[in-house]
Amino acid sequence: QGSLLYLDALGAAFPRALARRGTALLHWTPGCPGAPAGWPLPTLYCTPAPAGALPSRAAALRVQLLFALRQRALHVLEAGLAAELHDALVALRTEWPQLAQELALGRLSPQPGLPEGMRDQLQALLTPDAARAAELRAECARGFEGIVMRLWPQLEVVVVRTAHGAERLYCDSLRQADCQGLPFYCPFYQAAGALLGVNLWPAEPATRFLLCPDWAFCEFLPCPANKEPRTVLLDELWEGREYGLVVTAQPGEYRCRTGEVLRVAGFHKQCPMVQPVRRESQTLSVRGESIPEEQFFQSLCRTLRMWPGARLIDYICVESSLLGDSSGPCAPHYEVFTELQGLRDLSEGQRYKLDQCLQEDFPVYKSFRFKGSIGPLRLHLVRPGTFTRLREALGSPLPMPRVLHEEQLLRLIQGSVVS
Repeated sequence: QGSLLYLDALGAAFPRALARRGTALLHWTPGCPGAPAGWPLPTLYCTPAPAGALPSRAAALRVQLLFALRQRALHVLEAGLAAELHDALVALRTEWPQLAQELALGRLSPQPGLPEGMRDQLQALLTPDAARAAELRAECARGFEGIVMRLWPQLEVVVVRTAHGAERLYCDSLRQADCQGLPFYCPFYQAAGALLGVNLWPAEPATRFLLCPDWAFCEFLPCPANKEPRTVLLDELWEGREYGLVVTAQPGEYRCRTGEVLRVAGFHKQCPMVQPVRRESQTLSVRGESIPEEQFFQSLCRTLRMWPGARLIDYICVESSLLGDSSGPCAPHYEVFTELQGLRDLSEGQRYKLDQCLQEDFPVYKSFRFKGSIGPLRLHLVRPGTFTRLREALGSPLPMPRVLHEEQLLRLIQGSVVS
């Protein structure tokens, strides 16, 4: 039912979007070589389903990108996560000569994460296309701003199944550079493994999800929580208020708090429309100060404007408790790892600007800093490509965490620090 609602809304807003083989899918689904996303119309896709099931995320996205490049008459570019589209286009920037050669020859080059048997199976679907290869070379040689529309001139929309929260950074980056001039459509809201809502308004810039009452049993905890919190149901929600989401996905399954906070944006035929606000698991807190994910991001963006020429590619935060002895004898604090474009190094004064912005934006944090209960924030720069490798190491197609809780992933990040 959710897939049909999505296809109906997509076709109404973009009439050519449902053309046969007019959609390219960039999505890593390790171990699941089925039809893309289980849609009822798999003939929409020009990308072979087995490509998404490769053991390596990087190999899967690269192969899917190659098949997308073959199809000049694309109408829809679809990705499971905005980060997947972002990383596929980064691969295009760095590997376009090799991709053009593979298009011209109709052959897949050996690469890590692409088993030989699977390479032969996928290569059988390719045919040499020297004209398309020449077009790819010519467009990439011109630069990469607006490259998506130049490579696929009939493209109507970019569909990203998850574009809120941590994925917003990648959507903004794509809109400003590679995907200039294209609308973005996020069709679904999912949490705790359940499909909960659908966005029926593809052409509208503000994403709103209509909660469908029979897809899962949802309860809501008003925010901020009372001393004795009580959940409310769909018909008790108020427009403009925020609620923590509690879900029982199917009869017999456990009732659980998803850690998602939603804001009620309005109502459609008495059903609430919601916007995801934040993930509670991504809140920074070393002394109970609680800095939410989206508000930390706003402080970071404000700091960036004080670093002339800097553009944020990616970032992640760590609480000093995860660092152990490596953080030294100091008060609990945050460490932030960033990948920047346009700056190779930062002075100590520039690094301190982020701590200063956090103090200005969060009085409780400022109070703890004044008392010395929280130490100064430490900011690190990492080498290009670090976060692409981190997403590979995560091992599953989930949104990027903004607060790191795993020591193994922390070591990967620490090993990439350049300043």
